[in-house]
Amino acid sequence: MMRFIRTIGAALGAIVAISIAASTDFFDASGTGRILLVSWIGAWAVLGYSILPYVTVEPASRIVRSAMALSTGEFVTAVLGLLVGLLMGVLLSLPLANLPDPYGWMLPIGVSTVFGLGMMGLTVAKRRDLGDAIRAAGILRGSAVGPAVASEGPVIYADTSAIIDGRVMDIVASGFLYGTIVVPHFVLGELQHIADDADQGRRVRGRRGLEILALLQKDPRVALELTDEDAPGVDAVDAKLVAVARARGGAVLTTDYNLNRVAQLQGVRVMNMNLLANSLKPAFLPGEEMRVKVTQQGKEPGQGVAYLDDGTMVVVEGGRPFLERDLDVTVTRVLQTVAGRMVFAHPRT
Repeated sequence: MMRFIRTIGAALGAIVAISIAASTDFFDASGTGRILLVSWIGAWAVLGYSILPYVTVEPASRIVRSAMALSTGEFVTAVLGLLVGLLMGVLLSLPLANLPDPYGWMLPIGVSTVFGLGMMGLTVAKRRDLGDAIRAAGILRGSAVGPAVASEGPVIYADTSAIIDGRVMDIVASGFLYGTIVVPHFVLGELQHIADDADQGRRVRGRRGLEILALLQKDPRVALELTDEDAPGVDAVDAKLVAVARARGGAVLTTDYNLNRVAQLQGVRVMNMNLLANSLKPAFLPGEEMRVKVTQQGKEPGQGVAYLDDGTMVVVEGGRPFLERDLDVTVTRVLQTVAGRMVFAHPRT
């Protein structure tokens, strides 16, 4: 492909050289004039061969790579900004078209180009703020015409991790979570940023969070409130969330362990969904018997590891010989950790 482009460049260069030579009297019919003409055409052919790829293929390739690197949100806002800018440029250029040439055609083109590129850059740079405003308007408008919700009950500030997690819908359906769920604009912005991320995994999680918000605003069991509350002088999203929750006397809904600790240190009530899930797991007492399947070796010599249906890890002392086999065990002790609950047992004799 590149060789073909260079060949076309050489041919175009030769054509340009012949056209220039035909319009001048510099090259006469003498032997020296013919040598100069051939050299002139050859120089232009070499110039076209060398330059054409860098003024056609290379810029086009850079544009394509830049477009492919854009997220969906960036690409859509860039196109919309370009269209709006061109429309504004055309409207503003109409009076300029009456000017005498060459200004009558140069100024309209220049104004349209400047407005188009300027609006494209502006909308891409402010895409998150525009997305927040559009989504906020849509959710609030949906709440106004949707089913009525009770505003009584606790005020709960939702963290991004809790929204993306998805289990919040099950907790609301069970009746354990009620009242008003508040989503500040900076949390919504972070969620939008994740949904626009170039990484596919983060992008899917962000879009899932936005879908959860759309479902929550339609659920009559809770009230969803989008707010412009902010904490001036605080940059981190988690710190802002704790500050606004403390100012309003609300709680923080999260799955983030670090946010959990920071909020507790500042006297803010925390509703950690991971702790709720762990507390609802079945309780095991020493001496209780169960049947498990040993699936892997443990860290210590002779240990085997099994997992219950809810994900609880069971460490079986002396269970290594029973790999991939069902085994009756007796619970010896239960250990509660940050990661969850661990049950220690030994084979039943």
